[in-house]
Formats: sequence, structure tokens, C-alpha cells
Amino acid sequence: MNSFQVTTGLERLLAGEASHLRGLSLGLIIHPASVAKGLRLSVDALLREGFMVRALFGPQHGARGEKQDNMIESEHYADPYTGLPVHSLYSDVRKPTQDMLTGLDALVFDLQDVGVRVYTFIWTMLLAMEACAEAGLHFIVLDRPNPIGGARREGAVLRRGFESFVGLHPIPLRHGLTCGELASWMNETRGIGCDLEVIGCDGWHRSMGWRETGLPWVAPSPNLPTPESCIVYPGMVLLEGTNLSEGRGTTKPFEYFGAPYLNVQQLTEFLVQEPLDGVTIRPCHFEPTFQKHAGAMCAGGQLHVTDPQTFQSVRTAVAILRAARELAPQEFGWSEPPYEYEEDLMPIDMLWGHDGLRNGIDDGATVDEILEGVQEGLDAFGQSVASFLMYD
Repeated sequence: MNSFQVTTGLERLLAGEASHLRGLSLGLIIHPASVAKGLRLSVDALLREGFMVRALFGPQHGARGEKQDNMIESEHYADPYTGLPVHSLYSDVRKPTQDMLTGLDALVFDLQDVGVRVYTFIWTMLLAMEACAEAGLHFIVLDRPNPIGGARREGAVLRRGFESFVGLHPIPLRHGLTCGELASWMNETRGIGCDLEVIGCDGWHRSMGWRETGLPWVAPSPNLPTPESCIVYPGMVLLEGTNLSEGRGTTKPFEYFGAPYLNVQQLTEFLVQEPLDGVTIRPCHFEPTFQKHAGAMCAGGQLHVTDPQTFQSVRTAVAILRAARELAPQEFGWSEPPYEYEEDLMPIDMLWGHDGLRNGIDDGATVDEILEGVQEGLDAFGQSVASFLMYD
């Protein structure tokens, strides 16, 4: 038994807090990790307790997580288990329409986020807040822990001109906030004016790793199957903007990386020269079953995080990109648009937040040179969000 036990916003609502929500017609934004004690899906738990849930809204991968791969749209349909209408927010629309909100008094957001800017659930939240502000609906965030903790931040802050569905507001790659904190901060700094209520967690502290929360892990999306995959995700997601495999189609997505054109020995010798704390990169081969290089033998590595407190996922990923570019300059390449509904911007620029990473790698810059200036952006972001932090 862990020494800490966290109570989520959902559990607090089910336990009788926020009783003013009873009797209201509610919409509910959910996915498979929206679970209560006993691993009951939140919609089932709320209906059992007498809450008037009238509609479900599904983010990327669907309300019940039915879509395995990324960038596959979900349909609008009737939920076969509850009979409720399910509105897809990863389809022809990403913002709830006024027709979807008709007949509702409030919209409840209960998604498990992973603490990374490019994970689309926080942007589903932002657009839903805007829709509720326009419709005059109450918006409630049932907060959940940030699974990679709230004490550290990493990576570039999104710059103006690089906005997309993997970044609509200037936050860093690893932002260190919960959804509730982000909602309060963006509601103010973006001037949304949403009638916002956050039902926070009890017992969560910013230094906590997921294993310390006492909560069961349910994958919030198919390619983040474990808390360990979330730890490497802030940096390794950058590989989506390249022709390197980020391990999709394997049992260790984002922990494996590689490509058929790499040489394991050369890669190992190159990366050992980089000062990468808290991680051992094991040279390996793997064959993805889908996505990039499906069915082909890839040479690369697996990240074994030895110390999550000192491990820097973003620095590690930048070192890997630099190695691939130096060792295979003719074969390594950047993915081309479209990507996440954006037709013009380069995917790597959308992921990083601007074109500095791509230009630095192409120019042969060192890892330190590429990361120069990043800390200043993180410091400014930290000052901006300081008054919105809800947890010690």
C-alpha cells in the first residue's frame, strides 16, 4: 500500500461535494481513464448516484477509447451501454457546437491528462470552455493528478504563429500543471470568461509520481499504456515530427525509438557522449506492427529511466534527433504536413512550439545550443501561473 492516497475530483463529487450539480442536466467529457473507485467509468458512477447526465462528449481516441492510432477521427453515435448521445470532439468539429449543448445546464470535464502541451485533451478542454462561455453554461473540471508530477517543467514555450490543435496557448512542452490549474489560468489570461468551477484533488502534492498516488493506472490513450511511458513522453513525442519510429506499433511506445537506416553501434557511441542524467539507453532492434516502418527491422534504443527526478525527457529526445541527423544525414528527415488538422506548419515546429529545434538540428547545433533560451521561457511561464497553483 502506498503511503499517500489521492482522492480525485470525481470521487469528491460522488461523495457529496458540489451538491448544487444535482438536478442539473449535465454533459460529460470522458475517455477510458475517467474512472471512479472500483474502476467504474465516471458516467456509470454518476448515473448510479442519480446525476442527470444527458450527453457524452468524446476527445481524441473516442469516449470509450475505441480508436487505437492517433489522428483517426471518431464518429457521433449513440452509446450502446447508456443510450446517451455521444458527440465526437475529434471529427468534423473539435469545439462543441451550440446544438450539442442544447438542453444542458453544465458541461463536466473528467479527462486524465499527462502533463504535456501536445496531448490534445487540454485543448479539448479549452475549446469546450469557450463554447460554454458563448452558450452561458457552467463548466466543471473534475481534477486529476498530473501523472509526471507538478514540480518540473521542460521544453520550449509555444510561440505565436505556431498555434494548432497540439498547442493553442503559450505553455511549455512539459507544463507541470493539472487540468484544473490550466483551466483557471487560461480562463483568466485568455479572457475566456467561462463560468468555471474546479473540483480539486485531495492529497495530491506536486512532487508525487503516479505510483505514490495510490490510484490505478488506466491508459488515457492507447499508446501511453503505463506511467513509465508518460515519463518519457514529453520529449519522445517530438519524434512524431520525423521519420524516426517513436515506438508506435510496439509494446513500448515512446520508450523505443529507431529506424531501419540507423546503425546501433554508431548510435550508442554517439549518445554516450551526451550528458543524459537519469536514463540508460539500451541499444536494441524492433519491428513495428503499424505506423512508421511497419514490418521493417528498426535499429535504435530503449529508454530505461533510472531516476525520474533527474531524467530530462526533452534533452534526451533532442540528443536522439541530433544523433540521427549526424549519423544518417541523407536518410533522416522531417515529417511533412498535414498533421493534426494543420496543412501548412511543419509537424516538428508544431510539436516544439516554434522552428528553433528544426533549424538547430539542421544547422548542426549542439544540444545546449538548441536549448539555449528555453529556461527563460520556463521561468516566465512559472511566474505567470504561480497564483493559479492549487496544490503544494
